[in-house]
Amino acid sequence: MKSLLKLIFSLSLVFISILLVIKFTGVITIEKVENWLLMAKDTGVITLILIVIVILLSDLLLSIPTLATVILSGYFLGHTYGAVASLIGLMLIGILGYILSYYHGEKIEKRILPSENQRLEARQNFKKHGYSMILFSRAIPMLPEISACLAGMTNMPFKKFLSAWSLSVTPYVLICTYAGSVSSIDNPTPAIYSALGVNLILWLAWLITRKVRGSDPYKIN
Repeated sequence: MKSLLKLIFSLSLVFISILLVIKFTGVITIEKVENWLLMAKDTGVITLILIVIVILLSDLLLSIPTLATVILSGYFLGHTYGAVASLIGLMLIGILGYILSYYHGEKIEKRILPSENQRLEARQNFKKHGYSMILFSRAIPMLPEISACLAGMTNMPFKKFLSAWSLSVTPYVLICTYAGSVSSIDNPTPAIYSALGVNLILWLAWLITRKVRGSDPYKIN
């Protein structure tokens, strides 16, 4: 398990470094995302959908505020179109992270884990725990992107990855875009409650899974 944790920690450092650069340079902020969508509001639904998709896709490299973007997509596009845009964007993030890591992740893996035994251990542990890691990844910032990269890097079957990623993304998007669609500047309460509620539900689901499965909380047969 140590090898897998080392991989996760090393990838986390990369994403945290990017996040700190973004934060201190102010390249992308929640306010800027909101302003971009506001400026594009009168350009039509298709343009807004494309902007949401592009913003979400950039999360793979720029660590943008994903939850806020999904909620804002519901606010500006309504529940249906906001959900479509966010689902497409988040599904593409996962698929792109998986594919890039599948073909190029081995070089990174060898740098982090120079020993073949360490790499084998990491792959075996991700095979055992990876599905549930992806399912609950939305509870922790940056973990979704990290888990998608790990899935490709460790050669998780694409159909299995896509199944876990879809189950993770779909309810998340539907809840958050709905909250955004019924929120307003004067009444942001639904959006706030959804942000807190989604994370609480994911944490509770993880705790229940841990209790039920005991010492192996992430095992997927």
